[in-house]
Amino acid sequence: MRKLDWYILKKFLVTFVFCMLLFTVIAVAVDSSEKADDFVTAGFSTKEIINKYYLGFVPWIWSLLFPLFVFIAVIFFTSRMATRSEIIAVLASGTSYRRFLRPYFVGGLFLAIVLWLGNSFWIPKANTIKANFQTRFIDSKDPSKNRTYGSCMRCFYLRTDTNTFVGIRDYDTSIKFSRGFFMERIKGNKVVYNLRAESMSWDTITRKWKLYRAAERYIDSVGERMLRHDTLLLTISLRPEELKKDDYMKDKLTSPELYEYIKREQLRGTEGLNTLQVEWYRRTAVSATVLLLTIIGAVIASRKIRGGSGMHLAMGFVIAAVFIISDRFSTVFATKGNLHPFLAAWLPNMVFLIVAVWLYRRTPK
Repeated sequence: MRKLDWYILKKFLVTFVFCMLLFTVIAVAVDSSEKADDFVTAGFSTKEIINKYYLGFVPWIWSLLFPLFVFIAVIFFTSRMATRSEIIAVLASGTSYRRFLRPYFVGGLFLAIVLWLGNSFWIPKANTIKANFQTRFIDSKDPSKNRTYGSCMRCFYLRTDTNTFVGIRDYDTSIKFSRGFFMERIKGNKVVYNLRAESMSWDTITRKWKLYRAAERYIDSVGERMLRHDTLLLTISLRPEELKKDDYMKDKLTSPELYEYIKREQLRGTEGLNTLQVEWYRRTAVSATVLLLTIIGAVIASRKIRGGSGMHLAMGFVIAAVFIISDRFSTVFATKGNLHPFLAAWLPNMVFLIVAVWLYRRTPK
């Protein structure tokens, strides 16, 4: 790294931080005006609003707009360098265009790693704060998020291992109690064990499920045996916290936790996991997006054209808008259609990688 590299890298990072802080102030101002009634209803003081909401909201908005912050920062300071003919001077000194892009690559790679670490470990902790406020004070008043389907309000049917299936009816998360339970164990294509109980609760002392008025059936080649129990302690790989339907689950889990959760739910035969898989792939893909948009922004803004920074920023916003729209479309096709989650997360990057190569080849060097 030479003095010129540090000069560009410093401008890159300082402009990025400035853009991030500026957009954060705007986002907080707009959001606070929208949620003023919710804060009044909650009875929060200013300190509580910051601790119980904005400590989660600000990191969330950073992670959401991080690639856009990087893109705008690169276009803004590079365009100013081009307007002042600094880039012409750099290239006229004998520096190759590829060498000129090195500090952009280093800065983009550094910010991509920061975003990857944030999305994998830090942002989920902040999302927990935001999600708790959202669930308690906003979603609780939304009729569309408090609907019941059919006659069963809180029912679960899942697989605890490769050959065991359980069903739980009307489970109450507050007291960890359900009004119905059954379990079946399959061997080959036949049921070899069946367990039913009128009710079930979580025993906090033994850390096991306690069944009431349970009946066990053992089925084998000899015949069928039945055992009845007033109470029965059951050990299965299922915890009370796993029976809570959480719309913000994917946002609150770190990447290792999300990966383990997806594996466990796949084993249980849970449907509709595409959303979780897209989120897991997206956390890496969006980090690659940062590096990709850095190079695209540098290539676009390094040309000295009429209109200066304004024209470059306009082109940048158009490209960013197209990228975001394509990303949303691919996500919808994965969650609602048959598009593989990996392709949904990485397809926009693949397309814009081709765009980046095309722009690089057309740029005067």
